Amino acid sequence: GSCQHRCCPGRNNACWAPGARQARCYCDSYCERTGDCCQDFLATCRHAAVGCVVGPWGPWSGCSSLCGVGSKARSRQVTIPPRHGGEPCPDLKQRRGCLGEHPACWTAK
Repeated sequence: GSCQHRCCPGRNNACWAPGARQARCYCDSYCERTGDCCQDFLATCRHAAVGCVVGPWGPWSGCSSLCGVGSKARSRQVTIPPRHGGEPCPDLKQRRGCLGEHPACWTAK
């Protein structure tokens, strides 16, 4: 089977061509994981693939709690989105624990 004019990003069961012995071969980027790509998938579809590119991480936010256990977060932006079955984007947000230690926490009232 040939992927000519049939390349699809991600997992798409409708993106197939007739293969050998009446079996279907696929032209979606998921076929690389399942091993059922058409013979010309790499030559036809991968040349156009563009993987996701992300920018640098931003700064961590302040702790969500002034006193005690809280969390901090940071994020980054997609600078080039994936196209034609390229690598998907990694996580764009991160969160981690923190301990709020504001001076007001320790003052006795």
